Amino acid sequence: MRRLVHRYRARLIGLAAAVSLAVAAPGVAVTPSAVAVPAAISASVSVEAGRALATIPATGVGMNVAVYDGNMNHPDVPGLLKNAGTGMVRYPGGSYADGYHWQTHTVEGGYVAPNTGFDTFMGTVRAVGAQPIITANYGSGTPEEAAAWVRYANVTKGYGVKYWEIGNEVYGNGLYGATWEIDHHASKTATTYATNLVQYATAMKAVDPSIKIGAVLTTPGAWPDGITGPGDSMDWNHTVLSIAGSKIDFVIVHHYPIGNSQADLLGKPQAEIPNMAATLRSLINQYAGSNAPNVGIAVTEVNANAYKNTSPNGLFAPDEYLTWMENGAFTVDWWNLHNGTDCSRVTTVEGATDYDDGGILSSGASCEPPLNTPFPPYHGTRMITKLGAPGDTLVRAVGSTPIISAHAVRRAGGDLSVMLINKDPVNAATVTLSYSGFSPSAATPTVYSYLKNATSIGSATTGSATSQTVPAYSIVVVQLHR
Repeated sequence: MRRLVHRYRARLIGLAAAVSLAVAAPGVAVTPSAVAVPAAISASVSVEAGRALATIPATGVGMNVAVYDGNMNHPDVPGLLKNAGTGMVRYPGGSYADGYHWQTHTVEGGYVAPNTGFDTFMGTVRAVGAQPIITANYGSGTPEEAAAWVRYANVTKGYGVKYWEIGNEVYGNGLYGATWEIDHHASKTATTYATNLVQYATAMKAVDPSIKIGAVLTTPGAWPDGITGPGDSMDWNHTVLSIAGSKIDFVIVHHYPIGNSQADLLGKPQAEIPNMAATLRSLINQYAGSNAPNVGIAVTEVNANAYKNTSPNGLFAPDEYLTWMENGAFTVDWWNLHNGTDCSRVTTVEGATDYDDGGILSSGASCEPPLNTPFPPYHGTRMITKLGAPGDTLVRAVGSTPIISAHAVRRAGGDLSVMLINKDPVNAATVTLSYSGFSPSAATPTVYSYLKNATSIGSATTGSATSQTVPAYSIVVVQLHR
């Protein structure tokens, strides 16, 4: 397999010229981050069981796959994705989508692996029990090509593909001076994209009016958000939504927070996501008219910029997924199933080997464990299945210190689960729990745990409904009954 690094990850350095990213040399250990906390951590978490934040969507936990990955449909993949609670799978793969022609299964200037065609992909998605989200080719395609894909998928084959993105990171087409996205249109402006987006939506919905169309936006607060490009009178998001806001069904952003240390990375979900989501909802309300309440938020690529295969990213993953869902996203899609590595930036992080591989599963590179070995983000993501299921209600949980992230779910039957994430790499935390709107049973709860550098999830009957010990750099889920 040709192992490629997602272009978005590489271009972050070029785009954020003012930001200095320190990358460890091969074989050099990364020093564990210092966390300014006492030697013994005590924390409290208050759960407001009657204060609903969101319903866990069936499509909430998503995953990207790419047609350059010859193992995206490996026989082990459906079971692995199903066990992680995956409800959405994105295809054909990031920036590749804007060069991908589905009828010929080719990518302009890119490699396409065998056995990665659309029908084979759909077989995997159905085996997982997930829904697909398809990125139609805006950069080198046409509305007619996209409409033909809808016809094949939903009329000819009866797949019922509901979610369709129009392009991937189209703002990377050179409008703002950086080019990583294919775009053959003579004009690269946001105005042009929005105008063409309406044409795509019209052509595609003429085939199947039930589908949902998504518009590419810049991530609020991240480059090039807020910049007015040449030929436009407003920035990308205001321009796109002022033209297409009444014609779309969801907006699309990507989130690759730049963590300058382990502690910095682990603070990003709480530091960035609520404001990003609020800004997106404000834009939707401004431009989508009476349909605004029905316009969703899709975060179709997320990952960390470092510590990708080690414990920090294992903690980051569930915090990222759940914080976005709590703030209204209907899908959060990890980049990527397999991403690959050239083994040139192998480091040691918190006593474990990091391969600089953006995949959630090993690609089987020479320096890596065997193909499809789960990395820590996989186990962290799987912990969400212990917290709740689609249809359950995310409720407010407030902690006394940012060292402990807390998420809580009121289950459909009335029981409650609480996830506690200890972001201190050295010290265990004693967490005191209190509840409003819920009276836990006096029985000892079942507690699931994913420990630092572990290769599986454990469980035990331990602690109490009001007190739990959370080991250093670990995730626990406390399942409580009434």
